[in-house]
Amino acid sequence: MPENKTLVMKFGGTSVGSADALLKATQIVKDARAEYPRVVVITSAMSGVTNLLLDAAAQASQGKVDSLPATESTLREKHFAAADALIQDETLRETTKQEINTLILSLVDLCKAIAILGEASPRTMDAVASIGERMCVRLLGAVLESGGVSAKAIESTEFVITNAHFQHAHPDFKVTTEKTRAVLNPLMDAGIVPVTTGFIGATPEGAITTLGRGGSDYSAAIIGSVLPADDVWIWTDVDGVMTTDPRIVKEARTLPEITYSEIAELAYYGAKVIHPKTIRPVVDAGIGLRICNTFNPSHPGTRLIANVPSDLHPRNGQVVKAVTAIRNQRLVTIEGRGMLGVPGVAARAFGAVASTKTSVPLITQASSEQSICFAVPSEAAESVINALQAVFASEIEDEDIDRVWMTEDVSIITVVGVGMRHTPGVAGQVFSHLGDSKANVLAIAQGSSEVSISMVVVAADTELAVNALHEMIVK
Repeated sequence: MPENKTLVMKFGGTSVGSADALLKATQIVKDARAEYPRVVVITSAMSGVTNLLLDAAAQASQGKVDSLPATESTLREKHFAAADALIQDETLRETTKQEINTLILSLVDLCKAIAILGEASPRTMDAVASIGERMCVRLLGAVLESGGVSAKAIESTEFVITNAHFQHAHPDFKVTTEKTRAVLNPLMDAGIVPVTTGFIGATPEGAITTLGRGGSDYSAAIIGSVLPADDVWIWTDVDGVMTTDPRIVKEARTLPEITYSEIAELAYYGAKVIHPKTIRPVVDAGIGLRICNTFNPSHPGTRLIANVPSDLHPRNGQVVKAVTAIRNQRLVTIEGRGMLGVPGVAARAFGAVASTKTSVPLITQASSEQSICFAVPSEAAESVINALQAVFASEIEDEDIDRVWMTEDVSIITVVGVGMRHTPGVAGQVFSHLGDSKANVLAIAQGSSEVSISMVVVAADTELAVNALHEMIVK
């Protein structure tokens, strides 16, 4: 066994969400050390904690601090119960609880400051949101130590250095590489397991930043890529990437392997097993990525594999690998004969959308150029419509644009599979299955990569469409 074989393991919120879960995580780390001499552990906040923190800040921004004592109590109870159950050494237990309590008190101070100001800046929100991981890293580090693993809790703010784009910070990979190696390698060389925070980093000046919700996966990919690790394992509460949402289709099953291009499409189109940004660092570094279940550790999970030429053709005749659904979307349409041949309409339209800070997951335009149609989240639809009507006010007045309108709620259904490339008739099969199920398709989009086809259906047809398309996988 190579002495420098390195594994990065990230545990999600449910994987550290209770004393029982923390015990399972500890055993997983101990088992992994038998195969990997060098292990880094990354933790999310305990399940439900980040939402609790953000709710407290939101209440405070409206001048409400009445619920702060209840928030304090919940946070103490959740973390202290696990500490009391799992940390045998009294000194270690009390030190851990004291450090966690200090962080809880810092939340109270931040919320009181927010209440006085009547607003919370992105920088302040990052300071609030980071507290969950910062509490959990101390708890997990002590639990591992108590379980016989030589471990050291360390905040990733010491080595993941980002820009100052608070709430969606981007790492400076050059500085992060230098600092990560300088901080983590000596610990691993000494046989210690560094336990660090996912989701957060810091500016060069030391201000705490976050990488966006779900950013702990991204943290694992960043740290794994810059060390570099041999493998990154994401521990969650499902048996890997599934063929579809098992709540919709009971026959859904785990995919033993999936390519990087497939998982990128799935992550973008609603599969919540992995954060979309996680893919690129591991692809660029050429390292392995595996998604596993903390509560079923013997299950092999899903292994991500590189895109290779042989994957351009379906294995075992399987063309479609997975089906996803994004709910709560609206289709927005700009239409009018006056748009025909007029340059810059799309640029102005999406400039207006961008001004509302709305992400567009799907776009489709007919070759006649008489309409542009795109999807936006339902909650953003009204502000998008208002922005478009303002930008095209003169064209609407001159009747070059007939109308800007939106549908009721719709869902984006996406079929994914590298086997779809160069396989004739896939689209025909997809629409044949949908037709047989009587699901009505409102819009269609397919990227040039041919790894996925997306369709928009009315909200009521979501389950119908997913079940129909999943039959293409299980046949």
